[in-house]
Amino acid sequence: MKQTHLKHSIFIILFFISAVTILFAASPSFSFFFPASAVLSASVSSQQEASIPDGKQRQKSSDEVKLIHSDVLYKNYMDVRADVLVGHVRLYHDGMFLDCDSARFYKDDNTFNAYGHVKMVQGDTLTLTCDTMLYDGPMMQAHANGNAVLTHRKTKLVTSVIDYDRLEGVGFYPRHGVLYDEDNVLNSDYGQYTPSLSQAIFRDNVVLENPKFTLKTNELYYYSNTKLAEIVSESNIVSSDSTFIYAIKGNYNTQTGQANLLERSHIYKDMRDIVGDSLYCDKDKGISEAFYNVILTDVENKCMLTGDYCRYEENTGTAIATDSAVCYEFSGLDTLYVHGDTLKMITYNQKTDSVYHDLFAYHKVRMFRNDFQGVCDSLVTHELDSCTYLYGQPILWNEGQQVFGEEIRVYNNDSTIDWIHIINQAMTIEELDSMSYNQVASKEMFCYFKDGVLSENYAKGNVYVSYFMDEDDGSRIGMNYTETTELRIFMEDKKIFKIWMPASNHTMYPPFAIPQDKRYLGGFAWFDYIRPKSKDDIFEWKSKSEEQVLKKTERKVVPKQRLDDIK
Repeated sequence: MKQTHLKHSIFIILFFISAVTILFAASPSFSFFFPASAVLSASVSSQQEASIPDGKQRQKSSDEVKLIHSDVLYKNYMDVRADVLVGHVRLYHDGMFLDCDSARFYKDDNTFNAYGHVKMVQGDTLTLTCDTMLYDGPMMQAHANGNAVLTHRKTKLVTSVIDYDRLEGVGFYPRHGVLYDEDNVLNSDYGQYTPSLSQAIFRDNVVLENPKFTLKTNELYYYSNTKLAEIVSESNIVSSDSTFIYAIKGNYNTQTGQANLLERSHIYKDMRDIVGDSLYCDKDKGISEAFYNVILTDVENKCMLTGDYCRYEENTGTAIATDSAVCYEFSGLDTLYVHGDTLKMITYNQKTDSVYHDLFAYHKVRMFRNDFQGVCDSLVTHELDSCTYLYGQPILWNEGQQVFGEEIRVYNNDSTIDWIHIINQAMTIEELDSMSYNQVASKEMFCYFKDGVLSENYAKGNVYVSYFMDEDDGSRIGMNYTETTELRIFMEDKKIFKIWMPASNHTMYPPFAIPQDKRYLGGFAWFDYIRPKSKDDIFEWKSKSEEQVLKKTERKVVPKQRLDDIK
């Protein structure tokens, strides 16, 4: 009787199991549960190679994903390969912890799908949060979707989708994303971030916002550890102080404002533009340096500096050019070219309406303009008093006229010469032919111009004159030699029409009887071999012959009045 009852009980159990099986098959949504805190053990499988799209070989992870905790684990017969995890889910894989609200865990494939408040933590520096995540354990790749945020130390990347490759240590986002890094905010349509290198690569509609500047480009490399932006395509940087930088290649320190730029980049501010093969800029110190084929243009004041090295100091308004340096002054109808070993231009009162400039040219100065040329050892131009000072054997030419002395001062009216002051050993010479020259020599001389043409010559102090007289038909009468204390010569249509002088000694010599010492005054020299012939000729320095160099006159000293004055 007992055996019959036992067989009957076994039959009922088997029938119940069969019925449940049929019920499960008929109702795929019906599941059975394993209560609380299910824990899976991990086993180690051998490493194997797997091909990836770029043709390289990468190793699969040898670790299996571990389930650390889940409030509920159940099977869903819609997806019999997955363990469904619900409530405070925590997974672990190869140094990474992941928390979420629920997940589907594919133990055989070593992958899982995570849902709700997903948070992946790797080490103590990297966190990835999102709404949902697909994780491939063997490939160590995570696809984060919905409100994806990748945080690495103080850097945070926010976007809608992030593909994070744990093996390569790179996070990609194919849609618009924003990277926050202290004061810097970077937007782009595509990007990637490599935490181990602190490197971010941005492409398409890239905008870097900083309280001090805005950078716009189509491609940019950014390093969060150094706050350095590496420029790899055409970029525009606009600073809060209205400084504009156009760059093609180089780097920009977003903290210090220091920039190293290549490939003919530009720095533009206050109507001043500097460009060179390479540029260095320090915003905090207000210093810009340019190297090779440098052009510094001051648009407002219509001048330009060129050379193979140029330095500009914003705080002092000082620009220095060396190595084939040239200053271009193009405020008039024609351009004046000034070359020297070193050129320095200083701008005063930069922030006011009374701005003005000084130009300094040091050593072996040569200048050219179609109607005006000059040479000297050094030159200073003061815009405030419209005067240019020439020192060290200065010589000036205007068409067929030549003037020289120990020092020359040129006064301008706007961009044209108004008058010239020659101090000590002054001499003006007009070439008539290869043998005949009109000459005036004196201690001091003033040459006045009208519309760029010599209109009056005033000489005073030990004046000597050798002047050729011609008939109206051009035939030569002779040469007049004169010694006097003062002389005024008035010009009209480039010809003398009036001469004034006080009492004087003068002699007229016929053409065939001109003494050699009267034909050429003492100190006479025609420096045509030195004269710049073109704007390209200013770079070749040509010195006076030794016997034609002016010996500087001695200053007169008041005699000692008492024996006590003599030491």
